[in-house]
Amino acid sequence: MHITPHVAQNHTNRISAIDRRTTRHIGYELSQQKRKRVEQSFGWMKVIGMLKKVKLRGLEKVGWLFAFTGAAYNLCRLRNLQVQAVG
Repeated sequence: MHITPHVAQNHTNRISAIDRRTTRHIGYELSQQKRKRVEQSFGWMKVIGMLKKVKLRGLEKVGWLFAFTGAAYNLCRLRNLQVQAVG
């Protein structure tokens, strides 16, 4: 398989290891968009969904909380998408 690993470009005060040879491809841009969507969802789950410091014990309970929080995030996202579609 010809799969290249996803790495983000560093835009701080130093030279990034990822140069234009990698970032010029359309696949890199699509990968960045997908990564942003995933990072946003996990950030929302940590801040709002109580997953930053889980107060439950056991894989089953934590798995349930993760699924419940994911469903809540999807409902909020659906609501926002519907508002954008109407407006």
